[in-house]
Amino acid sequence: MSDPKRYELRGVSASKSEVHDAIKGLDKGLYPLAFCKILPDVAGGDDNYINIMHADTAGTKTSLAYMYWKETGDLSVWKGITQDAIVMNLDDMACVGITQGILLSSTIGRNKNLISGEVIKELIQSTATFCDMLRSHGVDIHLAGGETADVGDIVRTVDVGFTAFARAKKSDLILNNIKSGNVIVGLASYGMSTYESEYNGGMGSNGLTSARHDVFHKSYADTFPDAYDPNTPNEVVFTGGKKLTDTLMIDDQEITIGKLVLSPTRTFLPVITAILDKHRSDITGMIHNTGGAHTKVKKFAPGKKIIKDKLLPVPPLFRLIQDQSGTSDKEMFQVFNMGTRLEVYTSEAVANSIVDISESFGIAAQVIGRVEEADEASVELHYNGQVFQY
Repeated sequence: MSDPKRYELRGVSASKSEVHDAIKGLDKGLYPLAFCKILPDVAGGDDNYINIMHADTAGTKTSLAYMYWKETGDLSVWKGITQDAIVMNLDDMACVGITQGILLSSTIGRNKNLISGEVIKELIQSTATFCDMLRSHGVDIHLAGGETADVGDIVRTVDVGFTAFARAKKSDLILNNIKSGNVIVGLASYGMSTYESEYNGGMGSNGLTSARHDVFHKSYADTFPDAYDPNTPNEVVFTGGKKLTDTLMIDDQEITIGKLVLSPTRTFLPVITAILDKHRSDITGMIHNTGGAHTKVKKFAPGKKIIKDKLLPVPPLFRLIQDQSGTSDKEMFQVFNMGTRLEVYTSEAVANSIVDISESFGIAAQVIGRVEEADEASVELHYNGQVFQY
């Protein structure tokens, strides 16, 4: 079965084509090539400032967290879900230069019959803990409360989302003016940074529907019928061979496969804050490889050919997903970050300094490619002796 067909049967899309069609023609804000929609300063009425509001969720990663929690009793996985939902907002905003003056509000919808009060407590308290960590690294962020609703008639387990707002100077923005001759510094999504307490497999909050069904064993369809859509054809439900508590040895650590796939979306905010302090004016673009993964940059670099020919190593998590799913190399790089989740576009003269800043936080980084002029936006990706065109 082809990869797109399998995604369609599971009710997901790697390209989000229907969403892009739905928003086609809508106002793109003050700066159409910015990574996030940027609005006039409605809050302050100052033409030198802008407003930005961003909303996102942890997606279907919550379904896997539910399974792991029920099977093992490990509440800590819910801390990762909070982080997933927050990072999918804040790291997108950081790609336009926003790391200060951030207001954050949560929206949690749960099925009370399945999701207990201790889970809600873990989600809410871990929000405060994560924001405390960000503040310790110079990120100015404030919690504005939120809404927790019991909506079991429409939510199978739990949905965790956040909305973030910030007001910033126009002069501080990163607006994606990616240029021919730029190099691309890639920052790793895996390993353990100085501000993380355990190994991170590199998973974001994209591709989880595919990952959990492709990796985990068919028996979970019976054990956890609430963790997937009953309208999904049986042939694409939990088609893998792994149990949640099976383990892999990575960096001399034994890690359960459930926890590996549930690795929280790494925030790059501490690193980005340090990079912007030194090199804000040297950066022509930043791309957070979320939906669309390595092809995402195409939307922000018209008339440019993005060549990625020196990628960071693909970590064990994504090799596991591919081994279990049989997904093609080309499709893997369109669905998953494959170990590189942040790209910084800059001059060759500045690249080594950005690498050094990233590595000072324990995060691997290197120049992974370059930018050339072209008739239209495209990505050329080199991997394992192959060249893929997107």
